[in-house]
Amino acid sequence: MNRKSREFQVSFDALDPKALSIFWRDALGYVHPGPPGVEVPEGTDPLDAWAEFLERVGVPEDQRNTRSALEDPDGEGPKIFFQQVPEDKIAKNRVHLDIRAAPGLVGDERMAALEAECDRLVALGAKRVQRFEPEEPLSLGFIVMNDPEGNEFCLD
Repeated sequence: MNRKSREFQVSFDALDPKALSIFWRDALGYVHPGPPGVEVPEGTDPLDAWAEFLERVGVPEDQRNTRSALEDPDGEGPKIFFQQVPEDKIAKNRVHLDIRAAPGLVGDERMAALEAECDRLVALGAKRVQRFEPEEPLSLGFIVMNDPEGNEFCLD
């Protein structure tokens, strides 16, 4: 039996989809796609193009931040979708993202790379939760973090 893998996207519930998508864009090196049928000129922020598009098609201003999306500029990673929900996050995630910030590194070099990435993401609005030291052979060490809306993710 020959089965083909499926494409998928990762979806986040969010209070502020635009702000959360900006954090993850900068964390992952992803990009905001332009609006459907709109060519976004080089050097133009796709979010500005979206603002103009939503106004032009008559979306009420209070509904313009109900969703946002990101895509991998190389076309390899999954799309990421952010949808507005009215409630705060109230429990631990059952699924989370791991950002591979130190591939191939071990020991002090690995942990230094994770710390540098942690500092970068904290500057973008993330919160550091806990560092786990290497416990070979099962763990090379990692850092648990929260995004600006409290969603857990790991640097590993």
